[in-house]
Amino acid sequence: MTISGSENIRLALSAVWVHRFRSLLTVLGIVIGITTVVTVASLLSGVRRGVVTFFQELGPDNLFVYKTSGDPQSGGASEKEARRRPILPEYAGMLRDAATTLDDVSLQLFIPGIVGGRPISARVPGFESDAVTINGQAANLIDLSPREFAEGRYFTPDEEARRARVAAIGWDLAEALFPEGDRVGKTFLADGAEYTVVGVFEKAKGGFLGQNGIDTQIAIPLATARLRYPQIDRFMIVCKAKPGMRDEALEEVEGLLRKIRRTPPGEENDFALSTPDQIIQQFDKITGLIGLVAIALSALGLLVGGIGVMNVMLVSVTERTREIGTRMAIGARRRDIVGQFLAEAMTLTGIGGVLGIFVAIAITFLISALVPSLSSDVPPWAVAAAFLTSVSVGLFFGVWPAVKAARLDPVEALRYE
Repeated sequence: MTISGSENIRLALSAVWVHRFRSLLTVLGIVIGITTVVTVASLLSGVRRGVVTFFQELGPDNLFVYKTSGDPQSGGASEKEARRRPILPEYAGMLRDAATTLDDVSLQLFIPGIVGGRPISARVPGFESDAVTINGQAANLIDLSPREFAEGRYFTPDEEARRARVAAIGWDLAEALFPEGDRVGKTFLADGAEYTVVGVFEKAKGGFLGQNGIDTQIAIPLATARLRYPQIDRFMIVCKAKPGMRDEALEEVEGLLRKIRRTPPGEENDFALSTPDQIIQQFDKITGLIGLVAIALSALGLLVGGIGVMNVMLVSVTERTREIGTRMAIGARRRDIVGQFLAEAMTLTGIGGVLGIFVAIAITFLISALVPSLSSDVPPWAVAAAFLTSVSVGLFFGVWPAVKAARLDPVEALRYE
């Protein structure tokens, strides 16, 4: 008597249904483990998509030169990096003249969130927000990092040359300062200085956890910023590589900067140079560590669930000793018995995996609804990997009970009371 695979699955489902409450409790560890890893994978996938979109908007062919590896806006860096010489604005012109792999070079000045002991804020009559950033930007920066405008335009080279107090502001800031009507032409105070709005950026599509600094940004002409904040030296040079030459541009810019700054041969760079891909790779390393922690936690749940399944299957072998003896007596082979109990264990953990996947999907959608900035989706690879893992747990922990059942003596099994 040979038992087919479909018959094994049918018998397994019947056994699970007969003891459905016990089965549910047994696979609880599987459910928790699968839920954990799929939920974390979904959230990290969504966050990564936002980060990639954000840096693609900044310009995939751009190179960024700044003083330290920390955030240029906050100035966060190690003590050693903080002692580096600043990036001088003159470097931009030197790179533009000397580099053969660059299409254009621009400059940006980051104003820290606190100047003179007080936080920078934007204010109109009846409303004030300190969740803003001020950036001085060269007029050609918009050509290197194209941005769409909801209203108005970017400031012109003439406005920069005149050190005009004009600004292009982020979407969220515009909504907060001027909730109704056209924003272009209206004025507001930023750190005590009055600026006229000439443009409002479209809402950014990406960012980290929905935050990107662009939607609350106040972009003013670079010359205006240098006049207003002569003590600030947090410059960032933006270099646009010629099409298909980003790697060559990276190497050339590094060499030119080392020459300009007279960095001795053999010493490490005393400046930071990166591309969007490199920044994304650093982000992937961080999310990879988070993923490993999630896998470790889920593995603990799967281990507990697997041991629970093994114990229940061992009890099931004892409870069904006469049934096993009867099947053997009418022609079932040992491998048929092994297949039957393995199918039951794999079905049990597979059901736990499916339940865990559905719970993870529900949690992911709930988080996305409650916290739109954490917009995420469940990647198909995570679903497939989770299901295969849950079934594999059943296969691994079901071997001992299945072999034990197959080794029963048919005569002794039929006598079992």
